[in-house]
Amino acid sequence: MLSAFSRAFKTPDLRKKLLFTLGIIVIYRIGTHVPIPGVNYENVQFCVDQAKSTSGLFGLVNMLSGGALLQITIFALGIMPYITASIILQLLTVVIPRLEALKKEGQSGTAKITQYTRYLTIALAILQGTGLVATARTGTLFQGCQRANEIVPDPSIFVTITMVIVMTTGTAVVMWLGELITDRGIGNGMSILMFISIAATFPAALWTIKEEGSLADGWIEFGTVILVGLVMVGLVVFVEQAQRRIPVQYAKRMIGRRSYGGTSTYIPLKVNQAGVIPVIFASSLLYIPALVAQFAGGQSEWKTWIERNLTTGDHPIYMVTYFLLIVFFAFFYVAISFNPEEVADNMKKYGGFIPGIRAGRPTAEYLSYVLNRITWPGSLYLGLIALVPTMALAGFGANANFPFGGTSILIIVGVGLETVKQIESQLQQRNYEGFLR
Repeated sequence: MLSAFSRAFKTPDLRKKLLFTLGIIVIYRIGTHVPIPGVNYENVQFCVDQAKSTSGLFGLVNMLSGGALLQITIFALGIMPYITASIILQLLTVVIPRLEALKKEGQSGTAKITQYTRYLTIALAILQGTGLVATARTGTLFQGCQRANEIVPDPSIFVTITMVIVMTTGTAVVMWLGELITDRGIGNGMSILMFISIAATFPAALWTIKEEGSLADGWIEFGTVILVGLVMVGLVVFVEQAQRRIPVQYAKRMIGRRSYGGTSTYIPLKVNQAGVIPVIFASSLLYIPALVAQFAGGQSEWKTWIERNLTTGDHPIYMVTYFLLIVFFAFFYVAISFNPEEVADNMKKYGGFIPGIRAGRPTAEYLSYVLNRITWPGSLYLGLIALVPTMALAGFGANANFPFGGTSILIIVGVGLETVKQIESQLQQRNYEGFLR
């Protein structure tokens, strides 16, 4: 592995891409520590030090921003608006015929959808930035902190608009940095920045486990958490690489004097076809009741029930609801992202068929049947990955956004595997040995 990395840096083109990617990462991490104007940074640090957990309403966004959200920096919103916009556009592609037609146009249509995603990202950044500023001004961002109401000392409209503009601009810069990595670096830029944001929270979270531990000054808890994390990573790698390969045979065709087709290939259907999207969907949906209860005035029965059952990750009702939502969204996202009828039509158009299955509608029904069968273990796997670390590590002071749990481990492993595969392919193109021997 280390020798493969050394060969990668010895290759001029690949070295340039790797160094460019590292440079963008450094710029991104610097931006996550630059506070926005209008915020009392001393009070923010005081409240951050007092906060014992970020597993509440803003936990997911704070994790994906590398801790910049609670620091209220220029990159406070991180790439969450872009992720949300991408998911929304992907869902609308199935509903709106115009977007579906653009998707089928190829590269030009994809470029237009990307432009729409940028516009929607800016709109969502303005909305989320306004909400963050309002939350910081009312003291809701750090509940229980003595200086929570003093984070934004000047409540004037001018200061509020300035803060929103700065955070929106920061989101646009993050989006631009991600696209630069995609074009001139290694891997998918947005995924790389997401990877870095989550990995940046590892040292502090692990050291918190050690500091709050009671066995042998916390080192036993620290070692146990590391061991559990390695096991979880191995499990995720095993399942993420698992796939069902459906064989496809293409009939031989004679066009003029040349023969085409007659080859065999396969359709790879991953066990976890939906990726990390169902976990993000479920987390976001569970934040809505907590958000409504948080801003609702008074103290009613429904508000008390939500605060007691749907705001803490270790509550049985929360865990059951979270698990069921993940399973539902896994089937939902697979249904809209993989169209068996479209795949069957394309196979029929080019003379392809699955051995033993007639072309056309029988092929679509067979693909749908296989997809439903493998989605069940994939959805259950996602639910367990999201819940097991929360239950197993509860005794060590972990929370729902612990580095080795749920969304974070899925993103870390998925992005890591894809990036390594890209470096591997580029090494093999230059006739070098790759990472795998």
